[in-house]
Amino acid sequence: MKILILQGGSNEEHKVSLNTAKQIGQALKKLKINYKNFIVNPYTFERDLLKYSNKYICLNALHGPFGEDGAIQKILKKNKFRFTHSDQISSANCFDKIKSKKIVNEFNIKTPIYEIVNCKVITSNFLLSIKKKYSKFVLKPVSSGSSYGLKIIKSNKDLNIFIGELAKYKKNFNTNEKFLIEKYINGIELTVSVLEQNSKPKSLAVTEIVSLNSTYDYQAKYSKGFSKHFIPARISENKYKKCLHLALKIHKIFKCNTLSRIDFIYNKKQDKIYFLEINSQPGMTKLSLLPEQAKYKNIKFENIILNLINNAK
Repeated sequence: MKILILQGGSNEEHKVSLNTAKQIGQALKKLKINYKNFIVNPYTFERDLLKYSNKYICLNALHGPFGEDGAIQKILKKNKFRFTHSDQISSANCFDKIKSKKIVNEFNIKTPIYEIVNCKVITSNFLLSIKKKYSKFVLKPVSSGSSYGLKIIKSNKDLNIFIGELAKYKKNFNTNEKFLIEKYINGIELTVSVLEQNSKPKSLAVTEIVSLNSTYDYQAKYSKGFSKHFIPARISENKYKKCLHLALKIHKIFKCNTLSRIDFIYNKKQDKIYFLEINSQPGMTKLSLLPEQAKYKNIKFENIILNLINNAK
């Protein structure tokens, strides 16, 4: 068995990808499976790929644009390389926050009210009008992962701070980049990992996430001590089961391969669970949620990696 670990990329999740790849490499060593590391440059990837025989299975440890949005999957399929995780269509649908919201809406799954705008439209006057409209709102890029660019505006103070740093913020994005504006839902942040076991996908557990930052942002996700995870989540048994059921349903709707992670928010006052987003290539770092839930269910990390390889398409 020949494995190529695809890692790196040239986006905001480069370091996360390297950490995921490191954990995967350690697992492959334990499994006594030979592998090579492949640092991905999106601009030369196809040319670099053809230096290898397509007898290699590509273990996709990339995150963010090009890695999990369908782009690399399309190139791998074209060149007849087998690869792990979801296919081109599933990856694209999961990664694009607008597409994913539209898809779950078709199945009557609740998701916060939203609208779509281009980056160039986001001005101080525009933000003031959104604040007036929704009172509290969330702003995030349509096609970025790991909460990159996430802003949650709950108060006039939050808004004034953001307006003050708006020019600097917008420099990180293309003027035509699409952003999602959601009505803020106050509640408990929950996440559920789905993993294929014995050729059948199953929801693992429900984790409650409490960020020690004001939002569950990039730092809270990947820096030790910036968030707390409660497994099982501190919700009723009925709501816990509903989250497990919903996550599995969403995993199947998007036709994810082997694994996924689905994020929700539960508003106690309304007694409603809202879908936020789905991740077809969740992180595999030491602080990542899927490996943590697998450990809680006594599933070894090496078994997850073996599953991914065995299910490569």
